[in-house]
Amino acid sequence: MLGFNQGLTWSTTVVTKIDLAGPAHRGLAVGLNEAAGHAAVAVTSLFAGHLAETHGLCPAPFLLGLAYAVLALGISTWGYVKPGTTLTWRLLKPTAPTLMPLFRCGPTRISSSTPASASQHCPPPARRGWSTTSTSDCPGACSPLLFATAELSLTQIGVLGALYPGVWGVGQLITGAASDRYGRKPFIASGMAIQAVGLVVIALRGFPDWAVGTVVLGAGTALVYPTLLAVVGDVARPAQRDRTVGVDRVRRDLGYAAGALLGGMVADLMGLHAAVWVAAVISAVSALVVAVRLYETHPRVHAGISA
Repeated sequence: MLGFNQGLTWSTTVVTKIDLAGPAHRGLAVGLNEAAGHAAVAVTSLFAGHLAETHGLCPAPFLLGLAYAVLALGISTWGYVKPGTTLTWRLLKPTAPTLMPLFRCGPTRISSSTPASASQHCPPPARRGWSTTSTSDCPGACSPLLFATAELSLTQIGVLGALYPGVWGVGQLITGAASDRYGRKPFIASGMAIQAVGLVVIALRGFPDWAVGTVVLGAGTALVYPTLLAVVGDVARPAQRDRTVGVDRVRRDLGYAAGALLGGMVADLMGLHAAVWVAAVISAVSALVVAVRLYETHPRVHAGISA
């Protein structure tokens, strides 16, 4: 049920902000959206860790989540757009939904404002997104167990759990807007490399190393995450943007499942630290592939015009 919630709500908010912001501020819009979500994850991790230590694992932390859901339902039900605001989707001819793009690769014509005349249903950005989520969730699945081996308190584990999404969330306020000015590719390539460095530090032992590693990992993800979504907005035709973003997020977020499974299997075979090392290698390889293969998608930067 939580997975259905994520699929229905988060992708819709991303598409809405991309439509309203336009190409010049697409990175900023996505950065604001992702920052709000992941900063909330960080704050909740702190509160949940404290509640679990003081009131037990059940039900106190879950009641906090339930309160969020009720509050969000009320806000979204009574939310509105000011009269006179023109939403992009009202002006577009809808396209019939299909799941075929999930399973095939083929040429798709894109808007003339984008830096190339054609893209692919299986573009490098989508594959890099898969790598981003898989390398984030591989340690994410193993980290609580890894931290527990050091006999950390629930509050300390909550702090470590908050550092990563906290840095990730706040950092996106800067990186999303900066990609509008300096282009998408530098942020994606450098972010994947920084993720690899953070994972290497997490593979070390002790609370200080883990704290530093999660901060570095969060910084790397902040560089990559909103920029990848902005890339999809750059190359997708407006009439197909909703479907394209949805397909990209399906592929990318499958990395969470793949990363968790891979991390669990490697941890069973070779230990928890080995699982984190594997994630670091995947991230480093992905950074190299992005640096070599990914083309710049921001229209104005690609054309050599300062944003």
